[in-house]
Amino acid sequence: MTDWAIRQSGWASLHARVRRLTGRHDADDLLQTALLHILERGQAGIAHTEAYVLRTARNLAIDAYRRERRDGLVSLPPDQADTIACPMPLPDAVVLGRQQLARIEAAFAGLAPRTARIFLMHRLEHLPYRTIAARLDVSVSTIEKQISKALCVLTTALLEGEAA
Repeated sequence: MTDWAIRQSGWASLHARVRRLTGRHDADDLLQTALLHILERGQAGIAHTEAYVLRTARNLAIDAYRRERRDGLVSLPPDQADTIACPMPLPDAVVLGRQQLARIEAAFAGLAPRTARIFLMHRLEHLPYRTIAARLDVSVSTIEKQISKALCVLTTALLEGEAA
């Protein structure tokens, strides 16, 4: 086996031929597996070792293609593998989000009930200031001040957490 490999023009040449023959980006893996087959089987009965390796690599490529089609897999070249991002946030982003939510909840709990109610009416129910003022029988200026106060408290709670 080693004599045959030494006589070859090199791994690069064999790799290029396997890649050209199979048209796959994983030619290194196919070639390595084909050479392992020879090592496991032995060279007895193989008249043309190079042809055997190329045929084995081609058969492995066909098997991989069929497996990918059956399982719905997509084989990407290594340089494109990093382009697919997981839609889930990273663990540190999850922890940071939970910490921010806890700070916001604590700050919101500290708001006066009327301020909290006005803030929720505006942010969750999407009511304009004028409508909130009419419902609560207060001036629009009072609504503006209460929402400003709530925003100030909640923003301060977030910013203090970032400084820590």
